[in-house]
Amino acid sequence: MKSINSISKTGLLAILLLTLFSAAAFSQQTKLIPNASGYAPVNGIKVYYEIYGEGKPIILLHGAFYTINMNWGELIPELSKTRKIIAIEMQGHGHTPYSDRKLDIKTLAQDVEKVMNYLKIDSADVAGYSMGGSVAYQFAVQSPKRLRKLIIISSTYKTSGWLPVVNGAFKDFKPHFFDNTPIKDAYDAVAPDKTNWKKFIVQMIAFAGVKFNVGDSNIAKITSPVLIISGDNDGLDKIELMKTYKLLGGGLSDLSPMPKSHLAIVPSQSHVSLMMQTNTILGYINNFLE
Repeated sequence: MKSINSISKTGLLAILLLTLFSAAAFSQQTKLIPNASGYAPVNGIKVYYEIYGEGKPIILLHGAFYTINMNWGELIPELSKTRKIIAIEMQGHGHTPYSDRKLDIKTLAQDVEKVMNYLKIDSADVAGYSMGGSVAYQFAVQSPKRLRKLIIISSTYKTSGWLPVVNGAFKDFKPHFFDNTPIKDAYDAVAPDKTNWKKFIVQMIAFAGVKFNVGDSNIAKITSPVLIISGDNDGLDKIELMKTYKLLGGGLSDLSPMPKSHLAIVPSQSHVSLMMQTNTILGYINNFLE
């Protein structure tokens, strides 16, 4: 591995946090048995999906580098008691094969709509964590008629929504940093072609370095109710987060009607730990959806 002295403190911290989070997620995985699974042919690639439970559909979009099980393994058994869960693995992740197709959130959001078409789902609630949250914001803008309610967990719709220290973290990342990690183990467990591992990581590092912005004006036009869940120390710029909430109609007072969108900031939680707070997140999601 590259010497510690040649890696910035920011980059080193990001690597450590990523490894710790993935280790915890990998060790806590619940063995999930879907009702159905398969591949949807969309936009020139095959996107893997799993279906659990029955009821109104909710689509789950995972964070960068993760699989369905690593990201949602603790929540799916609970959510599927009252809901039909459609969990997707995005381009190159998990069971979904690697593709040379350029990665961008507009294409990934379009993939979500195409999976819905394939599964004959007219509309659904959508929940996204981290990278999945950014894709979910883009989906809300691109496909508003297909969205019921939107749930964003520790994510933003623009690069500047993260603190500068977070945006600078990936500049020192190298593919071999991910070798011998639980992320690699999870990939090897389900990837259709394990030889694409390095190409996948290179593609994801490049993707993380590209600035993006769904647009303030577009966010303000979202008519679906939105639930934003953030850790108080999850790397999101809280000033920008409050601006987002205001764009969605929140941030008022008792003198105004309660907004349809909600903001929850969970104390003493980082981007690393927030997703592990199963009961807390489940409570917020259930209350919002009901």
